[in-house]
Amino acid sequence: MLELLHIENVAVIEKADIEFGGGLNVMTGETGAGKSIVIDALYAVTGGRASKELVRTGAKTAVITAAFSCPEGAAWLTENDLEPDESGQIVATRKITAEGKSTCRINGTPVTASQLRELGNILLDIHGQNDGRKLMDEASHLRYLDGYARDQDAAEAYGEAYRNYREICAQLKALSMDESEKARRIDTLQYQIEEIEGARLQPGESDTLTERRELLKNASKLTDALDGAFYALDGADRAEGALSLLENAQGDVSAAARYAETLEPVASKLLDAIYRVQDAREELRDFRDSLDFSPRELDEIELRLRLIRRLTRKYGADEQEVLEYLDKCRRELADIELSEEKTAKLEARRVKALAQAKELAAALSEIRRKAAKKLEKQIIAELNDLSMKGVRFTVDFAPASGEEGLDRTGCDAVRFLMSANAGERPDRISRIASGGELSRIMLAMKNVLAENDTVNTMVFDEIDTGVSGIAAQRVGEKLSDLAGGRQVLCVTHLPQIAAMADTQFVIEKAQRDGRTYTSVEKLDFAGRTREIARLTGGDNVTELTLESAAEQLQAAEGYKTGKKGKTGKG
Repeated sequence: MLELLHIENVAVIEKADIEFGGGLNVMTGETGAGKSIVIDALYAVTGGRASKELVRTGAKTAVITAAFSCPEGAAWLTENDLEPDESGQIVATRKITAEGKSTCRINGTPVTASQLRELGNILLDIHGQNDGRKLMDEASHLRYLDGYARDQDAAEAYGEAYRNYREICAQLKALSMDESEKARRIDTLQYQIEEIEGARLQPGESDTLTERRELLKNASKLTDALDGAFYALDGADRAEGALSLLENAQGDVSAAARYAETLEPVASKLLDAIYRVQDAREELRDFRDSLDFSPRELDEIELRLRLIRRLTRKYGADEQEVLEYLDKCRRELADIELSEEKTAKLEARRVKALAQAKELAAALSEIRRKAAKKLEKQIIAELNDLSMKGVRFTVDFAPASGEEGLDRTGCDAVRFLMSANAGERPDRISRIASGGELSRIMLAMKNVLAENDTVNTMVFDEIDTGVSGIAAQRVGEKLSDLAGGRQVLCVTHLPQIAAMADTQFVIEKAQRDGRTYTSVEKLDFAGRTREIARLTGGDNVTELTLESAAEQLQAAEGYKTGKKGKTGKG
């Protein structure tokens, strides 16, 4: 239940706090006073579109806060790792800047607009002025029926079977090609496979070859440098090298150590140096030996690198990707060569999957058809209560237009048909229903579907469009009935509906210092009497219209009391 709505700097509302009650809450006021702004605020604070146009002129930000008590919403908080408010309420806040940016919070914790919208769908069901258009859109009729039938398990089972069937069909389509196309593709794949296999690529080969090429290109410089190093270490015929000199030095120090023990560590260090220099000399010799190459090796490396570059330009960024492409070609060639066998197996699977999908679609259709019969009766009863006597409402079934008579929703194409007058053949709602009839059909739908709806607060904006007289009285009574088991918020211009309210607010617009201000006031009995008199007589409020308004309120109270007595509520 929506307990409090705080609005600050939203359009012409500078600041307002609206404390809603249980049952039917009605908001009235002159056209343009700002009633729709309250609905816009509810849309925004439950995750709907929030544009900078909502921000009051001259203000930096608009703030909307709504406090709810809702067990289903509390469960959503737990699932999303959010904590309830200290009072156990759910407090949603939406702040919108003059630049059009918005932030959302739930119980003080920042959330995304999509999270706020997800929670909002649990907290509120807002029936706006455009919902009548949805009723005329036949694409939405199946969703209404499924919502009434509560066939989610059957629909999900069918949906999984249908997706499996479509996936198999896609695989079959991928395999299907004419013989000439198949021959061309086989030739291409065989050429590519032979070309890559013939190269005998190794991952990282080009890096190794490039390194070897650079080394060979500089072989003469390296040889000269290494020869110099060997000369320095080993010496020559006329000179001793570093290694020979180290050995002489170590021998002399060892001899001296016989007379001075303190020189033994020095002799050990020199011996260690001799071993290290000998190791370095061997490593240099091994490296120099690796430089031995035939005059053709550099040419062979260049040719190999050109081959690798050509293959990587065609099939991948490096050797590894080229080899992966080779595996892909082998698999595709195998698939094509085995396509007849694979196609036969897939076709068998397709037939089986289609049979399963059709079986589940038929089961889903049976649930829908049974629900449709009940829905027809209930809608007709509701419309009769709404002064649409003699109306006929039928749920028309036709085969789905998809392949094999199936689409993602099943085997049914569903549309609602009606006849507003006795003796007339039912036809499309868009061709038959007037604005007032659409409003009543929508209300009837909401009232019937509410039996399966877990949303505890319903909002109706301009449900009275095109309705007057006795029909308006019946709409008011139906809203009151609907509010018997949940909270209902309604914006209206009609006294018949306003009289049925359990709580009534008047929304008024005034000007001060050249600015427009809108206020929201909760009415007591006297205030309600004056407001209903105004709705009835406009500016011409007389004692007679006041008495008539008081009678309307008393009659409405009598209706509600009688309903409570019949249903055992109270």
